[in-house]
Amino acid sequence: MAVSKIYSAQAILLSAQLIDIEVDLSKGLHSFSIVGLADKSVDESKDRVGAAIKNSGWKSPKNKNQKVVVSLAPADIKKEGPLFDLPIALAYLIASGDIEASVENRLFIGELSLDGKLRPIKGALPIAQMAAKHGFTEIFLPIENAEEASSINGIKVYGAESLLDVVKHINTKEYDEETNPVQKIFLPLYKSKKKKKIKREIEVDFADVKGQESAKRGLEIAAAGGHNIIMYGPPGTGKTMLAKAFTHLLPKLSFDEMLEVTSIYSIGGILQEGLIENPPFRSPHHTASYVSLVGGGTNLKPGEVTLAHKGVLFLDEFPEFDRKVLETLRQPLEDRVVTVSRAKGSVKYPAHFILVATMNPCPCGNLGVKGKDCTCSVQAIERYKRKLSGPIVDRIDLWVEVSKIEHGKLTDSRDLHEKTEKIIPRIGKARKIQEGRYKKLKIKTNAELTAKDLVSHIKLSDKVKEVLNNSAKQLDLSARSYHRIIKLARTIADMEGEKEISENHILEALQYRPKKYQTL
Repeated sequence: MAVSKIYSAQAILLSAQLIDIEVDLSKGLHSFSIVGLADKSVDESKDRVGAAIKNSGWKSPKNKNQKVVVSLAPADIKKEGPLFDLPIALAYLIASGDIEASVENRLFIGELSLDGKLRPIKGALPIAQMAAKHGFTEIFLPIENAEEASSINGIKVYGAESLLDVVKHINTKEYDEETNPVQKIFLPLYKSKKKKKIKREIEVDFADVKGQESAKRGLEIAAAGGHNIIMYGPPGTGKTMLAKAFTHLLPKLSFDEMLEVTSIYSIGGILQEGLIENPPFRSPHHTASYVSLVGGGTNLKPGEVTLAHKGVLFLDEFPEFDRKVLETLRQPLEDRVVTVSRAKGSVKYPAHFILVATMNPCPCGNLGVKGKDCTCSVQAIERYKRKLSGPIVDRIDLWVEVSKIEHGKLTDSRDLHEKTEKIIPRIGKARKIQEGRYKKLKIKTNAELTAKDLVSHIKLSDKVKEVLNNSAKQLDLSARSYHRIIKLARTIADMEGEKEISENHILEALQYRPKKYQTL
């Protein structure tokens, strides 16, 4: 009888794949089949599409004596999810002659309900990116996904509420009340809205944390250079508050970073707004499994280290995490990507985050605290400390002690302490210096420097080298720790606006090494 072809796409991992949908109609006993390595949710679209077409005013394909074959190409790529409902329905209506439409340079995605309404789908942003890259000029998708897709330049985004809305927009068949009761309408065109600059709301301010000046200094350095940091001290001294306040020190994401982070959340199905403008903050519970942290599962999906991409991964009560979970952080902390290998295949997820962790001095938290007795055995304390292996300790740049605060300081006025809004400009200035220095390397912070690039981009005077080498011998630093000291000193120098690293910068950087955990 007839054949039609229409274009769709699906999100695969953190990108998108173009999918051609072809529908062939021929005479014969009723048959409706979908070919092309479709999973159960795609195969079930036969019933959803049939009901949606019937309830939108046309005769259901299941009520016609014909053979319907739907082909999803390329055939060797597994098709997953219900987002092919809309293009399958449109391809059928075109093949059957119920509507006429030009579908060249147009891409369609969307799940259909039985009454023909469109439901939101996952991965709209990466699909829109892929469509624009392949030269498509228009994309039709559920109205709930229109805002995120409109962030992509070079493609017109049409958000629809139902199958009928899309048909009314694209149908070119002449109007006839008896044979074609579909009047022409035009869907609203979604354009990226320029949002007004809204002052970022600071939930936890540094001024809210009394005292702890050394910890605040360490966090400021970590934010300026993108360094990993751990805060250790007894319970109730403000470690968690400081970690939450830390996120507000980081600069807003660039547009490319916004698209990258938003795509991750869109594919994960947890996007609750348009573009994500601020660095994400992820705080998994210490009972989290290693799969939830690094990603994977039966259907491969990103984990917490990827959801924290370009933001902060906060691990409260660090040693309380399972040792296997902690060891999975080795690769993302070093390479800023995580490779997940399963029987189905291997995938690399981005994982460029700042690790902020907290821990107590011992399981009960009272070891070394004046006026309190530690109830832990020697074995329990050693076991607690050994949860952190040498490689993990090496990958953390700053170890900051958060000690008990004098009670008198707890009633101090906020005005006596420096507020977050005064710290932010200093961090922005240091970041700008680093971005200019590493422009050719396409990195933005000192923490991202590799050992190879560190030698060519950071010069040390003979005096500074002597101080560093003598200290490294005394502390028995590993090569990784040695390089991290240099990167940390470079950040401290940038914060002071110094072109060269001085002895004082090296000495301050050495102060942040884990003295209590050096032997691990």
